[in-house]
Amino acid sequence: MKRNSLPAFVAMFKRSADPIIFKTPDEIAKMRSAGRLVAEVFAMLAEYIQPGITTAELDRITAEFLARRGAQPLYKGYRGRDASHPPFPGVICTSVNEEICHGIPNGRVLQEGDIIAVDIGLRYKGYCGDACVTYPVGKISPEAQRLLAITRECLYRGIAAAQPYNYLADIAAAIHDYADSQGVAVVHEWGGHGIGRQLHEGPSVSHTRMDKRGVRLRPGMTFTIEPMINLGTHEWKLLKDGWTVVTKDGSLSAQFEHTIAITPKGPEILTTL
Repeated sequence: MKRNSLPAFVAMFKRSADPIIFKTPDEIAKMRSAGRLVAEVFAMLAEYIQPGITTAELDRITAEFLARRGAQPLYKGYRGRDASHPPFPGVICTSVNEEICHGIPNGRVLQEGDIIAVDIGLRYKGYCGDACVTYPVGKISPEAQRLLAITRECLYRGIAAAQPYNYLADIAAAIHDYADSQGVAVVHEWGGHGIGRQLHEGPSVSHTRMDKRGVRLRPGMTFTIEPMINLGTHEWKLLKDGWTVVTKDGSLSAQFEHTIAITPKGPEILTTL
């Protein structure tokens, strides 16, 4: 994909113009079931993510698990808004080291010291769950450990800010402020999204500070928060495969993601056991 097509690529994932679909308590319960299944996949994969395994094997293991549980993988064949874009070939996204997101499972063998972000989207009984975990592969460097800890903290600070009647801008500020305080960079263009019966609904959820307050958070909203944090600069580039986004300076990147629901009592994480 040519560099001048990058804005169109990013636009495939933006949901600012899509309607926000508020969920009933019953629908949130169904999303909770889908989210719990996502969490089960992550718990299962943790046993396999070791030096020597390939990302294609992780993809196969996940596909077989979902088939046994009667869940539909959402990434395989996904094209975004552009029907001419090459379909994503994997069941999961596997982004290793400098890969920020949308890494394609293949024959790459994981090595001691790698980090790998595994992103899983599935539909179960009509409703979707979506989350990402960055795993260490064996023993990792202190700087990689620090990156994982900061990125996880960014996620949970964003979730804590997602209180009913706050704004999307409050989530973005909580994430961006903490990342700045730690001397790391938030990837600007990629963010979270509404989710429900479809993987991508409105609104788009920014992880970087916003000029406007954005959408007000109300009970019944369901969306993902998924900060992507780089040790170097926030800049990125797209590889020739049309999917894999990597850090422009080759620095490490990590991502953690949950699907949440806004309830009258506060945010509820749906993608957990």
